[in-house]
Amino acid sequence: MKTISHDFPENQYYREMTKKKGIVLHHTVSGDSVAGDIEWWKSTAERVATPIIIARDGGIHQLYSSQYWAHHLGIKQEHFKLFGLPASNTQRNKEFIGVELDSWGGLTSKNARYYSFSGQEVKKENVVYYEKGFRGYQYFEKYTPAQLDSLKELLEYWGKRYEIPLDYKGDVMFECNKRALSGESGIWGHVSFRPDKSDVHPQQELIAMLKSLA
Repeated sequence: MKTISHDFPENQYYREMTKKKGIVLHHTVSGDSVAGDIEWWKSTAERVATPIIIARDGGIHQLYSSQYWAHHLGIKQEHFKLFGLPASNTQRNKEFIGVELDSWGGLTSKNARYYSFSGQEVKKENVVYYEKGFRGYQYFEKYTPAQLDSLKELLEYWGKRYEIPLDYKGDVMFECNKRALSGESGIWGHVSFRPDKSDVHPQQELIAMLKSLA
């Protein structure tokens, strides 16, 4: 697997090897700029990061080894309380590897045009519509075929390296649920852990790729 390495400061993640039991899919809520994503993380002190960002052209950008960890879930105590679970945000961050897909995520529509939260227009052909909505939005920027191809390669690699089961969780993956919060192994989305997030959205092509892993 070919990756693009970046010089990411060691004080922005924890250089501690931890046992991995799962993978969490995120999207960046930013434009097609891995450099911008990295600079944003470097500007904060909370050590929020993921080891991999997948650009819209499918490039796999590596910031640090997936053996290490950083904060990428941000699960609040109240989210655990929803299911009667003890708060264990740090533990989940250590156990689950995060991967980011560059995407604006949720969009708003005005006069048949589509905009990110920052006002950036997104081309219609890059927009997916959810009739019933998803996490407060009806429109999202699509993950690209190149991104999904690279994500599949990455998931298969991590699955083998860390003995992580790759079976598709079904619709529960796109709901905040007890199984994810309690640390069930496998592939989840950020939405699986938090009711206030919208990454990742249930794009048909993403689901088809996840189903093909089994």
